[in-house]
Amino acid sequence: MTTLTGARLALIGLVALTPCLARPARADRLALWNIVHGQCVAHVEAGRGPAPCERVDLAHGEAQGVALLKDRVGVAQFLAIPTRRVTGIEDPLVLDPAAPDYFAFAWGARDALAARLGGPLPRRDVSIAINSEFARSQDQLHLHLDCLDADVAAKLAADAGAFDETWRPMAEPLKGRVYWARRVLSDDLSGVRPFVRLADGVPDAKTHMAGESLIAVGATFAGQDGFVLLADRAELTQGGHAEDLQDHDCAVAKKAR
Repeated sequence: MTTLTGARLALIGLVALTPCLARPARADRLALWNIVHGQCVAHVEAGRGPAPCERVDLAHGEAQGVALLKDRVGVAQFLAIPTRRVTGIEDPLVLDPAAPDYFAFAWGARDALAARLGGPLPRRDVSIAINSEFARSQDQLHLHLDCLDADVAAKLAADAGAFDETWRPMAEPLKGRVYWARRVLSDDLSGVRPFVRLADGVPDAKTHMAGESLIAVGATFAGQDGFVLLADRAELTQGGHAEDLQDHDCAVAKKAR
């Protein structure tokens, strides 16, 4: 087990004491929950379709369900949201082996992204991000499915040969932050469980998940489909916002057309 230094403990304490400084203010921090639970699920159960959600998967019941909702921000950004109450990355339910495979659900919804953009994107340009408790506006778990920032995509593609199955800090920052990174070989993220890989692989992450943020980016390694997982930890008013690596205007789509 990793031993925390006094300075590290002090930093963790400061992060815990200053959420109001780091987290974006919003009138209703349960707006997403109210939409998904009060409207999308209710409409599906009444036989009226998933609106205002794009789709709702209740195949294994509401406790195991996931909804896909178009975000108000961005040309093609979608949110993957549990249909049960799950607060965020810090909620122990995300590490439960029986929890829905949230990242795989989000990756499987790329067709919704493509429909908004007029065609599919290369896997390296698609990402799924979740922000830390201290850098989010909602207290219902939601994964951001959207385009990757073009500069970040180019950097990760250039560094593909440097990633392996061990979490390590990157040699160079992405958007001003030094992310921990590792690769996974998988076509669609099924069974990968990025939350668990983060908790078990990055030092101190499991006991301080509230401060962690995570993003999965499509990649190819020597002809094999996979993903780069990137993690960043909140520090007072900075970091813990993996969504910064995305581009809600989707410039990569314009380049691809």
